[in-house]
Amino acid sequence: MKTTVFKEKHEAMGGKMVEFAGFYMPVQFEGINIEHQTVREALGVFDVSHMGEIWVEGPKAFDLVQKVSSNDIQVLSEGKVQYTCFPNDKGGIVDDFLVYHFSKEKYLLVVNASNIEKDWNWLNQQNEGIGAELRNASDETAQLAVQGPLALKAMQKLTDEPIEDMPFYTYKEVEFAGVKDVLISTTGYTGAGGCEIYFPNADGLKIYDAVMEAGKEFGIKPIGLAARDTLRLEMGFCLYGNDIDDTTSPIEAGLGWITKFVEGNDFVNRANIEKQKQEGVTRKLIGFEMVDKGIPRQHYPIVDAEGNTIGEVTSGTMAPSLKKAIGMAYVKPEFAKSGTEIFVEVRGKALKAVVVKRPFYKG
Repeated sequence: MKTTVFKEKHEAMGGKMVEFAGFYMPVQFEGINIEHQTVREALGVFDVSHMGEIWVEGPKAFDLVQKVSSNDIQVLSEGKVQYTCFPNDKGGIVDDFLVYHFSKEKYLLVVNASNIEKDWNWLNQQNEGIGAELRNASDETAQLAVQGPLALKAMQKLTDEPIEDMPFYTYKEVEFAGVKDVLISTTGYTGAGGCEIYFPNADGLKIYDAVMEAGKEFGIKPIGLAARDTLRLEMGFCLYGNDIDDTTSPIEAGLGWITKFVEGNDFVNRANIEKQKQEGVTRKLIGFEMVDKGIPRQHYPIVDAEGNTIGEVTSGTMAPSLKKAIGMAYVKPEFAKSGTEIFVEVRGKALKAVVVKRPFYKG
């Protein structure tokens, strides 16, 4: 199992450690509900150093990133970040990721921990005949996500560069907590606002201590992976391996908004995905709330009123902010409309649920 630079710190703070995506990570500290509400109402800090960082550079950098990304990086300028995915050549998704645009000859791709090796191999395969320069910096890069409505206010204490009013999905390279060239971006996976901070492993402990000290007056707490999952699910954000994978298309997953069929964007498998958009799909990813009492979990069947199988749950939980059970699932298109009644099979019982628009949590 791989570890992050914060392993001992997590253990000293009472983190319950588990294996996640090949890493030894804290699943919770004080408890899921209290950690969840801390992020929604104040601020919390997540160790997300397990995520992958791949640099694409050189005269052919733009060509490669535009080819592998479903979104249109032509619209990006320096200081901007974009959410996108790698379509595979079979109609599914290799991974979803962030693109940081430094220049037309320099991009940073931030990918999921479980897919680092797969993404690296995919990029190298797609790079044949293009010739961009690729560098996998995942093992030398640490990352903290400081999330919540008070996050930027607290982090502003650690840099002279103005960061409190940074627009969503932008980044700056700043001196932070006395460390030069720290990358701070207004991105995250919670819907609660805040930032993600990238820096070398060597500066990790210094930066972590500074972040905790700066956030102390606002009630900062360390947050585990369990609350990260309930926070993202309340926002209806996809989790790779649950809601999207090698077999799900961006159109089925409701990711048409990051799939741009524009001139100059000839991404992998574009023609087939465009055809799907025009002709429709055989299943759609939906959000639902439970009406009957019960918690939906991944792979639970979804049935109609007659008991016919119409889909499958991909993610589910008891949502701490909503005090109700919610989930995401792929269902036949005729059951995807908001307000439609569906049933989730929980331990052999068909429990009533209703399709709702995402995000579940409106804030």
